[in-house]
Amino acid sequence: MFTSVDDVSARLAETGYLASPAVATTVFLADRLGKPLLVEGPAGVGKTELAKAVAEVAGARLVRLQCYEGVDESRALYEWNHAKQLLRISAGRDETWDETRTDIFSEEFLLTRPLLSSIRGDEAKVLLIDETDKADVEVEGLLLEVLSDFQVTVPELGTITATRRPFVVLTSNASRELSEALRRRCLFLHIGFPDEELERRIVRLKVPELDEALARSVVRVVGALRAMDLRKVPSVAETVDWARTLLALGADTLDETVVQATLGVLLKHQDDLVKASAKLDLDAL
Repeated sequence: MFTSVDDVSARLAETGYLASPAVATTVFLADRLGKPLLVEGPAGVGKTELAKAVAEVAGARLVRLQCYEGVDESRALYEWNHAKQLLRISAGRDETWDETRTDIFSEEFLLTRPLLSSIRGDEAKVLLIDETDKADVEVEGLLLEVLSDFQVTVPELGTITATRRPFVVLTSNASRELSEALRRRCLFLHIGFPDEELERRIVRLKVPELDEALARSVVRVVGALRAMDLRKVPSVAETVDWARTLLALGADTLDETVVQATLGVLLKHQDDLVKASAKLDLDAL
């Protein structure tokens, strides 16, 4: 898929994703080694967008498993179409059970879910297992067979092995520790908040109409907010949203009135708004 680290950077940039050297290097290695990529970091730094960008670059179909508390095998791997099976059983009352059973546990009655879908067929795919840390620990066991051997065992059908391996991205906000068995199977990448220069480039790319000087001011203010002890510091996505907000308001510069009126775009808790309003010193930025 990628010929070099520079190729990763250039092609991801074409999709609007500006990758740091560490991100580009790890994506290149995951592709070259055929290893799943585990991406950790705070919310809103571009973990999910990285998988989407890779899929776009590769011309691959994005298959997404959104993890949440309670997600299970029937939502992650596969399940049988029970309603259709019952209709088939009713229609074949004169058949022996062995005849009926062979039929109802065939491909026609199988409902594939993301993990199984990602390894079937010859189409290029990117498998995104999003917010893995939100799933129960037991779900990690379902992932191990897929991530180790790129295969899924369906007892009634046998083992289904990938003819074309997907590029796999797992994301985590580190709300809980993932198992060592899962980590062993992956290359690891931590994406933190970008440095000031990279974030300015991201803002300029996403909001090209924004004045260069105002973009720099936006990034400096967001950096100052991240240095505060807040319940939730602004993400990169919220920096971009704030830039778009300022553009919509026709703001040319950041003054006290504009900042106070729009802080709710960046901060989502009242105590954070109060703290930031009291501590933020625009003159010092």
